[in-house]
Amino acid sequence: MSDKPVSTSNKIVLQLVVWIPLLATAFAIYSLWGRFITPVDLTLLLVGYILCALGITIGYHRMLTHKGFEAPGWIRGFFLICGSMAFQGPALNWAATHIQHHANSDEEGDPHSPLKSFFHAHVGWILDDFSPDVPRYAGPLLKDKLVVFVSKTFLVWALLSLLIPFLVGYAFGGLKGGIYGFIWGGLVRMFLNHHVTWAVNSVCHTYGGREFVTTDQSRNNLLVGLLAMGEGWHNNHHAFPRSANHGMHWWQIDPSAYIIGTLEKFGLIRNVVRIAPERLAKRRLAADVQEERDVLPGVVLETGTAAALMAGTVAEAVSQAAAQQPPL
Repeated sequence: MSDKPVSTSNKIVLQLVVWIPLLATAFAIYSLWGRFITPVDLTLLLVGYILCALGITIGYHRMLTHKGFEAPGWIRGFFLICGSMAFQGPALNWAATHIQHHANSDEEGDPHSPLKSFFHAHVGWILDDFSPDVPRYAGPLLKDKLVVFVSKTFLVWALLSLLIPFLVGYAFGGLKGGIYGFIWGGLVRMFLNHHVTWAVNSVCHTYGGREFVTTDQSRNNLLVGLLAMGEGWHNNHHAFPRSANHGMHWWQIDPSAYIIGTLEKFGLIRNVVRIAPERLAKRRLAADVQEERDVLPGVVLETGTAAALMAGTVAEAVSQAAAQQPPL
């Protein structure tokens, strides 16, 4: 956690981002008593949810934070912008928070461990004055001009995710249609994106099965796996963080991995990181927990206090990976 205090204005914004979508969702449900959800509202909700969810899991998570594959600038930009539209913070902040989580998973220093409380892991950590330490955990990403640009313009993309459904709703139904488009395609969608993503931190560190021995309490959860585009296979992810596939079996549904595979087949991305069956089998037998510390290319993280000391090395690895990534 950064030593820099969270400003009062930031605290207010975080509170609003958490509570306004919740209240809007409650109103939307209440409004169903007197007004059926329209096809336009439903389409805005589903399309917005899917694009923002993929922006988080493919863009922010597997591509940016873990270097699970290489992509040209336009694909990177698309997924990072979709991730920004999910209203989960700038890409740099998200990556730094997640690297810190892996470095201290379910230990002191983990931003959102359920060992403190389930509520803390789900949303309490956001309301608890947490401030991501970007220079320490993701500093070299500051050299990536595209990531910096999308991060600096985060508010533009986030507000567009609310403006677009309003304009679409207005085009089909006037002012009333615009308001309901804003509610369903903007605020309700934001509420769902938030809580499904947060469920990976809370539910998937509390409920579910464990295929691999890890140093934390990460678990595989089918329901979260379905809702979060494959992110719910969280024990698999903590065992092999750099893997672009979180589902390790055919029955572990992972839509994000399917999209990554499709992009690879069309030659749009390359160097997709996957785990060979032999490594999976060896890990099950040997329970070598060092695998889970391979967050970034060539770096094995330590735990606890040692993780903090390793932050500079992790950051350097990010920098080297970015510098060595040739344009496609």
